[in-house]
Amino acid sequence: MASASFGDGNRGLQAHTINGPVHAEFHPPPGSEPALTTVSERPETPPRPSAAIPFPRDADFIERGTILDEVHRRCAVAGSWAALVGLGGVGKSQLAIEYAYQTRERSAETWVLWVHASSAARFEQSYRDIADRVKMFGRKDPKADIFKLVHDWLCNSKERWLLVLDNVDDARFLVDIPIAERDGAADPRNTPKPLRSYIPQSERGSVLVTTRNKGAALRLVERRNIISVQPMNDVQASALFEKKLEKEEDPIDIDKLVEALEYMPLAIVQAAAYITQRASRCSVRQYLDEFRRSERKRTSLLIRDEGQLRRDWEAKNSILVTWQISFEHIQQTRPSAADLLSLMSFFDRQGIPADLLRGRAAQTGVIEQQEQEADDPSSGEEGDTTSQSSEGDNGFEDDVVALRNFCFISIERNSRNFEMHALVQLATRMWLNSNNQMGQEFPCGSFENRARCQALFPHVASIFGEKPAEEDLLQDWAQVLSNAGWYLWMKGQYKEAEGVARKAVETRESIAGHDAVLTLCSYQGKYEAAEAMNRRALEGREKALGNEHPDTLTSVSNLALVLRDQGKYDKAEKLIRQALERKKNALGEQHLSTLTSVSNLALVLRDQGKYDKAEKLILRVLEGRKKELGEQHPDTLTSISNLALVLRDQGKYDKAEKLNWRALEGREEELGEKHPSTLAGVSNLALVLRDQGKYDEAEKLIRRALEGYENELGDQHPDTLTSVDNLAGVLQYQEKYDEAEKLIQRALEGRKKELGEQHPDTLTSMSNLALVLRYQGKYGEAEKLNRRALEGSEKGLGAEHPDTLTSVSNLALVLRDQGKYEESEKLIRRALEWRENELGEQHPSTLTSVNNLALVLQYQGKYDETEKLIRRSLEGREKELGKDHPDTLTSVYCLAYLLHKQKQYVGALELYQRACDGYRQMLGSQHSKTIACLNYLSDMRREAEQEELGQSRTLVDNGKVAVREVSF
Repeated sequence: MASASFGDGNRGLQAHTINGPVHAEFHPPPGSEPALTTVSERPETPPRPSAAIPFPRDADFIERGTILDEVHRRCAVAGSWAALVGLGGVGKSQLAIEYAYQTRERSAETWVLWVHASSAARFEQSYRDIADRVKMFGRKDPKADIFKLVHDWLCNSKERWLLVLDNVDDARFLVDIPIAERDGAADPRNTPKPLRSYIPQSERGSVLVTTRNKGAALRLVERRNIISVQPMNDVQASALFEKKLEKEEDPIDIDKLVEALEYMPLAIVQAAAYITQRASRCSVRQYLDEFRRSERKRTSLLIRDEGQLRRDWEAKNSILVTWQISFEHIQQTRPSAADLLSLMSFFDRQGIPADLLRGRAAQTGVIEQQEQEADDPSSGEEGDTTSQSSEGDNGFEDDVVALRNFCFISIERNSRNFEMHALVQLATRMWLNSNNQMGQEFPCGSFENRARCQALFPHVASIFGEKPAEEDLLQDWAQVLSNAGWYLWMKGQYKEAEGVARKAVETRESIAGHDAVLTLCSYQGKYEAAEAMNRRALEGREKALGNEHPDTLTSVSNLALVLRDQGKYDKAEKLIRQALERKKNALGEQHLSTLTSVSNLALVLRDQGKYDKAEKLILRVLEGRKKELGEQHPDTLTSISNLALVLRDQGKYDKAEKLNWRALEGREEELGEKHPSTLAGVSNLALVLRDQGKYDEAEKLIRRALEGYENELGDQHPDTLTSVDNLAGVLQYQEKYDEAEKLIQRALEGRKKELGEQHPDTLTSMSNLALVLRYQGKYGEAEKLNRRALEGSEKGLGAEHPDTLTSVSNLALVLRDQGKYEESEKLIRRALEWRENELGEQHPSTLTSVNNLALVLQYQGKYDETEKLIRRSLEGREKELGKDHPDTLTSVYCLAYLLHKQKQYVGALELYQRACDGYRQMLGSQHSKTIACLNYLSDMRREAEQEELGQSRTLVDNGKVAVREVSF
């Protein structure tokens, strides 16, 4: 007998060839049932046992190993309950249908009854259908308890019966009593019962349950009677596809396609239907090529709802939609499990580490600043991050159980790692996309999220080229790109980061993605582009959001950042003060965002050499953060570190050292020894120890920082290369020039490769290499490198950028070493003029240029002008830095030497002694400056004694007296 169907929901008459009587019935969807009418009821002749299977038998059914044998073994036991449990679309209902038909073949005297158990309403309707089928007396009474009628009939039946409970994905309606019924049960004799109690455990019958949810199965059957249904094996899957395709195709292509479909029966049938309906225009190979093309294409192929005769009208024929119904259920019943599934959808499908998932935290926001480094005075605005911790191990394990119950995840053998089907991951990501949640699952790429981002990134990268067509999805897509850009930036992959962030900018210019790309441009030394983009962002936000909106103030701060990077300190200061005033008015003076602006103002004042003012502001921020965040919060520790930087600038090395130790210990405790902020603290401490001449101790710390950066960030990360430079600097002070040169070469090559030859950091390494070559007397090579560095700085940063002027000074010194005094003098005067105009006459960098000019004039024998300049630098340094600052002592030392050369021994003696005592106290007796000063003092005393005896002699000037002023 041919089967027939009406509509795409399997409604209407359906039958197939079976043994024994067959009763066919209509199953309209809820809402379309005819109204019940009261009729006088007369006893009817009981029918013979029959099968009420609402689906035709599948002529293409593929045996699934021993599964049906296991079902029969369990259901053959009197009063047994068994359950088929597996992922949606894995073929549970198809197995139940086949078993039902086999049961009738084995015994024509066995009732086979089918209950749609997806909801209480459908359960009740199925019971009414059973009552009609067996012609139960009393069923037509509107007041009849249909559940009790069927229950009693099943209990009293003389024939065997099999009851299939199909699609019990949520067992709560079966095992729980509805609250309304509990509350309304006033008569104890009519106490409400759960629907489960109306399914008897009879010696004459057995029950077979199908469900996606193992948790639901466990509420109905014993664990030992749960039969797990897995995807087909390759042979079964290929055989099913060939039967459904109904045409000859290349077996190799078929094998590849069913493998790509992960041997999921519903996906296989879906693909076969797609190809069959387009038989003349679509082959298996073409479908496979399309499927492999992109995630978007896979989604479009598997979202189609191709017709399927043997699926309930409620069930979807699309594998993706089928699973998304389960996602919605999990989202409603256990949101944290849905979040975990969403997160796992971005991992490689195998080897998903439990430890990483256990520590998951949903972090959002855009970082506006990176940690202030002692060797890199260019920093941005300090950003605040928020985090939400997980609910603990118990909550995590409950989430895992929920996902395993729905067969969405499994645990790998011999490990604690999880695995997922790739198609489940695809469906999850599609569900996230459709619910505007994609952006929440890939967090901001700060270090705290590094491990999570590292695991997620390969999968998130697959959506970079999949720009949503729907406008309401663009925001989430752009957020994912923005966060991924930050992750790439954190890894030091600046070019890749910029490309990703630019895509975000194209989508939404006035929000976080724009801040990301402009900051990345700034970090790559593309200052003009960064400034232009910042101004665009600021203009757009002012227009759209107003001047006082937090996002507008973020743009103000970011513009100040890039201006500061360009050495435009006055303009940067004005903008920071502008943002600060607005934040004060809107948020209050103690708000953390306000304190961030205060900190940024302190940093730009430090750039200008206004150390006292900077110190006061940093102290204010420190006190505010202590109060609001606590002494051990990372932001508080950052303020401690910044205070140490300013104290180091002022030559207060003891205090700076103590604060650096405090910041370092706090970071080790709060963040761990390997956190980049901790390693930055190690570097900062090392540099202040180096300034004190504690080279061995400084070297150990820098090597520790370098090793940490190499392990955590890689050999080529910018922070790693900065540590390489720092180590070279310490070795240079120890006169280990060969090793220092090799390290600088490494830093230079790394920066060329990662950042490009014209990046400011690359030019800094070039200048540093020139410096170490100069110390080795390789003046020609040093001059060439200095000229290259200067040319690059002038081109990339501008002729008046502070870094450019540092290159001018460095070139001037190597020219002086070669006796090219006139050219050297011109360059020093150029640097001095700019610093006087831009930084002020009392800025430490200005005073360094004054001292350098004095020294080159001294070599030309212009002693009067030399003395005036040295006294000017000495007076300025005493006022700005203090009498004991090493730079102040350098001016004392230089003036002593000048007076010594002019045989003004009395004045020189006093100055030499002051310099020697100061160096001993500040740097230690073994520091090279201390030793050199003592040597010249000794030479002068001998010279003075000889002159008193009439035995004058000429002092030899070896050109190495002048202290090297340029910072390494």
